[in-house]
Amino acid sequence: MAENVVYSAAGAILAGGAVAVLGAVTWHLVKEIGDGVEKGVTTALDGLLLVFILLELLAGVRATIKERKLVAEPFLIVGIIASIKEIVVLTLESKEIYDTDTGAFRNAMTEIGVLAVVILLLALAGFLVRRKEREPQEEDEAGGG
Repeated sequence: MAENVVYSAAGAILAGGAVAVLGAVTWHLVKEIGDGVEKGVTTALDGLLLVFILLELLAGVRATIKERKLVAEPFLIVGIIASIKEIVVLTLESKEIYDTDTGAFRNAMTEIGVLAVVILLLALAGFLVRRKEREPQEEDEAGGG
């Protein structure tokens, strides 16, 4: 019972945070669009990816309550989204430093490469988790039929 209360509270906080971030993103997009479309859209994209992260965490909490065990897949998806978010931010920042500082640009490109590898590894882990989750069901069907 106490576990369900804690998970429900965590879910409510995640849902409230997602709504708050979505409202803030909308406000800043409208406010910053006058300063330049690129800056406003960049900020909005960064905020929307954060909303997706919060919603995926909420899905993870919901799956944990339903399954009565920790489900790894939603958290792997959160890692992928967070890595993509960082790649987007770094790409936009590196555009500004390309002409001024080649060392900083090289560091940004290295970080983007590392994040790309992290995304591939998380995707592989997600594939393996799905495959592992399907195996017992397939064995039951093959043995029972």
